[in-house]
Amino acid sequence: MKGVVAAGHQLTADAGAQVLREGGNAVDAAVAAVLTSFVAESVLTGPGAGGFMLVHTAGGEDHLLDFFVAAPGLGEPSTGPADLQPVDVHFSDTVVQEFHVGPASCGAYGTTAGLTRALERFGSTGLGSLVDGPVRLAHDGVEISQLQEYLFEILSPLLNTTPEAAALYEPNGRPLKAGEVLRQPELGDLLARLGAEGPAFMYTGDVARAVTDWVGSRGGLLAPEDLAAYAPIDRVPARAAYRGREVLTNPPPSSGGVLIVHALSVLERLGRPDVPSIVEAMDAANKLRTPEFLASLQDPTGSTTHVSVLDADGGCASVTCSNGSSSAVVVPGTGIHMNNMLGEADLNPLGWHRHQPGARIPSMMAPTVVLRDGDPEVVLGSAGSNRIRSAILQTIVGVVDLGLGAQDAVDRDRIHFEDGAVEAEPGVDAEGLNRIEAGRVPVHRWAQRNLFFGGVQAAVRDANSGALSGAGDPRRGGVAVVVE
Repeated sequence: MKGVVAAGHQLTADAGAQVLREGGNAVDAAVAAVLTSFVAESVLTGPGAGGFMLVHTAGGEDHLLDFFVAAPGLGEPSTGPADLQPVDVHFSDTVVQEFHVGPASCGAYGTTAGLTRALERFGSTGLGSLVDGPVRLAHDGVEISQLQEYLFEILSPLLNTTPEAAALYEPNGRPLKAGEVLRQPELGDLLARLGAEGPAFMYTGDVARAVTDWVGSRGGLLAPEDLAAYAPIDRVPARAAYRGREVLTNPPPSSGGVLIVHALSVLERLGRPDVPSIVEAMDAANKLRTPEFLASLQDPTGSTTHVSVLDADGGCASVTCSNGSSSAVVVPGTGIHMNNMLGEADLNPLGWHRHQPGARIPSMMAPTVVLRDGDPEVVLGSAGSNRIRSAILQTIVGVVDLGLGAQDAVDRDRIHFEDGAVEAEPGVDAEGLNRIEAGRVPVHRWAQRNLFFGGVQAAVRDANSGALSGAGDPRRGGVAVVVE
């Protein structure tokens, strides 16, 4: 086997798989997949987003590349900040989450700078050789899937807050439907230029000026100095021991990885992976999120997507990118739909616009790798805002504790505990849920699985046979491709 790619869309996974077939390594494949996700998974991610890549090289080195969104404010904005615009997103009839959008929600993006840095440090090919496919897709268009139809429908109150976003995602005066085609020619032009020139034009060149002029003149805080100062950051992964394995994940200033590490330590102590124990571990992690904990992250923590790649040489890359729920700020002529990280309540629990200018905004995003005897056993990550950590935790339990294969571990029905209540998908152990309710903890039973519970993409290497497998999360249209 040459490797395995798990991603949030068939086209995304296919792009990474093709690079593996042609002899590229895990990082090459991950970058190709992420570039394709800009087109195939638009709204979730893009050149106006941010992310993280966790790399375990074939030589055994571990690196966390942070290219997440930075707080603006290094320059003098034209006006602002304008008021954030609240929008309710209905995941179901009873579960509603409030997001905030508009120019004042936009931070300094990092995806193109981060992908370029990853290729330079860990890749075996250049950026120019990876953009042709995404460029064609952006110009020719991508057919909308059933999952994307649902996503566009629930995000419609957000996407139609600006004429630019509405023209792109609701060209017929309504959200795009399955079978229709989303074309993004300006994004295609940007990707072609990225492959030819690198990302400098987005940070100090004409596109940077166009973005900051557009955002700043409408009440955003983003100024030319914010983009000019942006650079990816190398960090040491957070580590935890669990069931004889070593778990690597996203370190501070992001909070998601720290909370996963804490939950795993509680499960390790409890010694059993049943539903009440998992809820207890989640509760312990929730209690860690005090104002003091958030302040200790120093850099004052949606719609997200993830790619996991394992290659034949033992290298792997786990990369999560996010546009937040997206800001609806589409900058004309650039192909850039800006993030709304300054408007995500989960990422701003201490209040709006409190981050130090230039500092990374802490995130729940947690690209993760589980090592067994020094070799990757599970490579995974998830979308899903606050549910990222619970989705990753339960997938690790599925593989490590329960011995499930990749797809079974990802498909397994999930729970999430927050704000004193348990949310549970329909197949979760009824006896365990009854025990939780007997302890006077409310349990909300969902009628079906939902993208609310995250979107895990996982690649797994069998410790005995060495066989590779992958899993795409059906909650978010995920796909895995094994390359023979």
